[in-house]
Amino acid sequence: MATVNGRRAAMVLAIALAGAAALPLSASASASASATTATAGNTALVSQIAAHLAQAKGIRAQFTQTQTLAAMKQPLVSSGALLFFRERGAIWQIDTPYKATYVITDAGVTQLNAAGQRVSTRSAQGARGVAQVSKMMRAMLGGDLSALYSQFDVQADGTPAQWRMRLTPNQPQIAQAIKSLEMDGGDYLQGLRITLANGDVTKLDFINSVAVAEPTPAERSLLGAP
Repeated sequence: MATVNGRRAAMVLAIALAGAAALPLSASASASASATTATAGNTALVSQIAAHLAQAKGIRAQFTQTQTLAAMKQPLVSSGALLFFRERGAIWQIDTPYKATYVITDAGVTQLNAAGQRVSTRSAQGARGVAQVSKMMRAMLGGDLSALYSQFDVQADGTPAQWRMRLTPNQPQIAQAIKSLEMDGGDYLQGLRITLANGDVTKLDFINSVAVAEPTPAERSLLGAP
């Protein structure tokens, strides 16, 4: 059960957004859709949010994930630490209720056990959509929301200091899997709520976020950097 839950913890965005990532986009189509959907929301605020999020090259934060699944009577709760680098990928380190580490890059997803030993590796080719989702996830957390506009209608409110955004699929293929994505934050992303079409909900809360310029040598190795 721990392995299954851990895989969900690290792969929830990949699972939720796999349909979206599988849709190829041309630059012109993306720009056109961006203009249309941005007009429907608060264009200026969305631009300011993106600028705030893009200020950090990398982010280190603590997270708590709560999954409410139709098949489970009680929510599944896990917590740990996240290292995110827009150009390289993300490292999810789960501390409770067990210890495991998941490394997500364009190449795929690698799982490490509590001793730091590699347990499994799923290549981008072997896990449908992982490479594309990794790029989309990093773009979103890095402040580049243009990639989402062609697939989601974006609504925003608040101020750059404290904002909220709701993304609703505008493509039937995506809507079959995802009902909505809701985000809130300030200079950093503070909360992400993913509601799937089947009613399952995953909520991620991020605290103690700090900008980091470079990963440690060990982290660079995990992310496949020289």
